[in-house]
Amino acid sequence: MSRTLSVVGAPSSAGAYAPGQERAPSAWRAHGLLDALRGAGRDVRDRGDVDGFRWSLDRDHPDAMNVDAAAGTARALADRVADALEADDDVLVLGGDCTVELGTIAGALRRGRSVALVYIDLDADLKVPATGEGALDWMGVAHLLDVAGAREELSSLGARRPMLSGSDVLLFAQDNITGSEAEIIAAAEIEVETLAAVRADPDAAVDRVLDWAAGHDEIWVHVDIDVLSWLDFPIAENSRRGDGLTLVELTAVLGRLVSAPSWRGLTVCEVNPDHASDEAESFERLVAAAAEIFSTERPQ
Repeated sequence: MSRTLSVVGAPSSAGAYAPGQERAPSAWRAHGLLDALRGAGRDVRDRGDVDGFRWSLDRDHPDAMNVDAAAGTARALADRVADALEADDDVLVLGGDCTVELGTIAGALRRGRSVALVYIDLDADLKVPATGEGALDWMGVAHLLDVAGAREELSSLGARRPMLSGSDVLLFAQDNITGSEAEIIAAAEIEVETLAAVRADPDAAVDRVLDWAAGHDEIWVHVDIDVLSWLDFPIAENSRRGDGLTLVELTAVLGRLVSAPSWRGLTVCEVNPDHASDEAESFERLVAAAAEIFSTERPQ
């Protein structure tokens, strides 16, 4: 972990069901993230936030609400990510809803490297406007793969189209794959690590991920914070009372992935400060976890 860590905020809830996630980047900073990362030994470069967007009802695009705003945020984020990589930095993106991953990957692809995306989320995010509920943050992976029914505004953000193939994506800690998504997974031959498999043996699951990613130049990791058990840590945008990983389990998984020699970027999405029972206490735990994940003292 000798490279500088560039931190970029994408304060948008354009693709969400309701507002809140647009506050996350400023909350991370207000509660001491950058100082904690430096205290953990990382050289940190704060590249600031792209222009934000607070969710609003979009009656003109009921199946893909705020699609233009989501695309604008992703496009601006791609520029910041590309600038960070040009400086040979690693990247930490603070979202925002899950559509910001489109910008992260679009920026990563500008150097022509092959990208392995480890998508940590209870949901597959393989919906499209015809099968979703209007919220684009269910549709991020579908647009990375440019599946049938995807919106041009989002699928065309990268240097190539589709931005990724099925062999470039691994769905990690999955626990909610719908019928239409299962068809896409099968057709695209996407690797899946279920929540049950991860919880049964997290180290073995990460070993399988690293073996899978070895065929790519770089590892990029996406985390939808709703992968956390709501009863253990209520802060996600999706407030379903389902089970998930504990913060301790997620921290251990991310620590190993971020320590991989080919890792270059982590995007954290769907943190909704408005859903925290105690914002200061919740972010104290999140910031401590981030410091542990990125610590230069972590065994390699």
